[in-house]
Amino acid sequence: MTDGSSLRERLIDAGVDLVLTEGSASVGLREIARRAGVSHGAPRRYFPTHHALLSAIGRRGFEDLAAMFEAAVVGTTTPRGQLEALARAYVGYALERRGMFELMWRHDLLDGAAQASDQPRLRESTLPLFGQFTGLVARCRSERDAARRADGPNEAGPPPAVTAAALWSNLHGIAQLWAWGSLQLALGAPPLDGDPDDDQRDRLIAAVLDAHLGPVTS
Repeated sequence: MTDGSSLRERLIDAGVDLVLTEGSASVGLREIARRAGVSHGAPRRYFPTHHALLSAIGRRGFEDLAAMFEAAVVGTTTPRGQLEALARAYVGYALERRGMFELMWRHDLLDGAAQASDQPRLRESTLPLFGQFTGLVARCRSERDAARRADGPNEAGPPPAVTAAALWSNLHGIAQLWAWGSLQLALGAPPLDGDPDDDQRDRLIAAVLDAHLGPVTS
């Protein structure tokens, strides 16, 4: 790795730490430079705009989430089981790394253009994860339809991508409402300063999967 690449990664590291501890609103080029121990003008060599810096930080979040997804499905062979594992990982990531999670999906805020010839657009980090959800939804539906075929024609549903988007929206809502304490209030779960109720969240995730894919019958 060249010195320039090392400095660029060090600046991103400082930005990631800042997002995780203080939120994305606190991220600025000057503060990143101060934390990285370089001159206040140094970040401009790699990130010409504030949005470019935030995009690089957000891309790091997608790399971490992809690694978490990969670990979550190890040993799980059925598409429904893999989808449930990814759903749990997604909600878990949102609650553990709230500042990063809130930044990652702000495509209205982040710069989608490539920031350097060797850097992909942030959207190119987002779409593969959504594609993973969509592929598993399609496999779940195929297995369900095959099981129902003996009972007659299957009722056509929305395209897998639409179902995956609705599922993703529900999971995102669980993560946000849990982080704000709203679901705990509605369901009588422990307050925010109590022990995490993983079982309660798992039941919510299972209910979301049943709503979009149908209940597990076997």
